[in-house]
Amino acid sequence: MTTLTCSGSGTAATVTKLAQNKISSFPRSPLFNLNGNKSKIVSPKLKLTPSVSRSPSDLSPGDPLSPSPSPSPESLKYRLQSNETLYGLFLLSFSPTLAEISGLAGYDFVVVDMEHGPGGISDALACLHALAATGTPAILRLPESCPTWAKKALDLGPQGVMFPMIDSPESAKEAVSYCRFPPSGVRGSAHTVVRASGYGIDEGYLSNYEEELLIMCQVESEEGVKRAEDIAAVDGVDCVQMGPLDLSASMGYLWDPGHRKVREMMRVAEKGVLGGGKAYLAGFAMPHDGPLELKSRGYHMVSGAVDVGLFRSAAVEDVARFKMNLTDDADDDDDDDAWRERIKDADDKYWSE
Repeated sequence: MTTLTCSGSGTAATVTKLAQNKISSFPRSPLFNLNGNKSKIVSPKLKLTPSVSRSPSDLSPGDPLSPSPSPSPESLKYRLQSNETLYGLFLLSFSPTLAEISGLAGYDFVVVDMEHGPGGISDALACLHALAATGTPAILRLPESCPTWAKKALDLGPQGVMFPMIDSPESAKEAVSYCRFPPSGVRGSAHTVVRASGYGIDEGYLSNYEEELLIMCQVESEEGVKRAEDIAAVDGVDCVQMGPLDLSASMGYLWDPGHRKVREMMRVAEKGVLGGGKAYLAGFAMPHDGPLELKSRGYHMVSGAVDVGLFRSAAVEDVARFKMNLTDDADDDDDDDAWRERIKDADDKYWSE
């Protein structure tokens, strides 16, 4: 069993390491692998690097415990820069239990959705605690793009923040400014006491926060699509997240996000983002546009499901299976072996999906 110690003048550096969730070798999704390797189910194992007692003079620029100008190897930004394709989940329920299950399942990231979910900042905090326990990066989607929501979300310490309804490079620049302390931006400062800095224990927070934070801007309107390349080129924008549902609604196809004209508009936006040369492309998988299709078109972040949707589908199918079996029993006089075989087939189909 690995022992973690805090002693001497190295205490601050050691706790900093814990506050930054330096957990390595946590298995990525065993159920869906976008990076070309055959998936297999493995038992989650957490490996904690033993702490080392050091004095501030021991910390050199190349030291893993010293402030670094580049993202840490565990961060989303580092993995994107390493050309990985990341697979994630949107969490609308604000259930810490489902957040924890999502992390243990192996998703590369989880988006806690304050735009469409019922929860706010205090509800999101419980989900961030649950995700941190599994070593899973959290992204907070804001209800609207404004400095107040950004400030409160960033103080919680997510790895990423997502701004909705970004329609122009000007609004993208504003979003970035909400994430930066003066003089680079307008973010209010309480870094000595908030969770993002380990409640002030992480002495390297101000040196590292810009490099660690993933800033995502959502393009989800016709106007946004027209300016997608310019939005992607804004300094500080790390990812452009496509929003197919709002885009289809803005085009008059609310009930048909797979419409040919909507798909064509999506391709225009994708080409603009990828042509911008700076930001990564992120998006939602849809029934007509699956995760592998997105990856093949250059997406580096793919959200494949919503927690509420997963539970809804499982619950509806579970009830339907039960009622179907009741109907079959009433109509047929099958023997027990045939009945059990039908249940087994249904179970195999259910769990394979």
